[in-house]
Amino acid sequence: QVQLVESGGGLVPAGGSLRLSCADSGRTFRSYAIGWFRQAPGKERDFVAAISWSGGSTYYADSVKGRFTISRDNAKNTVYLQMNSLKPEDTAVYYCAAELLSVPRGGAAYEYDYWGQGTQVTVSS
Repeated sequence: QVQLVESGGGLVPAGGSLRLSCADSGRTFRSYAIGWFRQAPGKERDFVAAISWSGGSTYYADSVKGRFTISRDNAKNTVYLQMNSLKPEDTAVYYCAAELLSVPRGGAAYEYDYWGQGTQVTVSS
């Protein structure tokens, strides 16, 4: 069973940085691709970034390229999302999700099998 727990959200001024973490206590976490999604009020859940099981392949939405970095530490069963140069439009609930494959197929939410509870990120202008 995969149980994902996000942490690291908060309130930050525009231009600031946050690092989100996604942790799982299971032994198989390191075998899965992990993605980050976000959902603003009244909007759909959008793809942000994804990483393969080894960390060797990463994928980003155009809106965050050059500002966000996804990484993982399989020894700690944790995936990170480093967010720099934050903008008010980055405000959303951020979710991590596991896809039971070693490499993510794409950025569609329905492709992911397990989800965390989400963490709120608020960027003030």
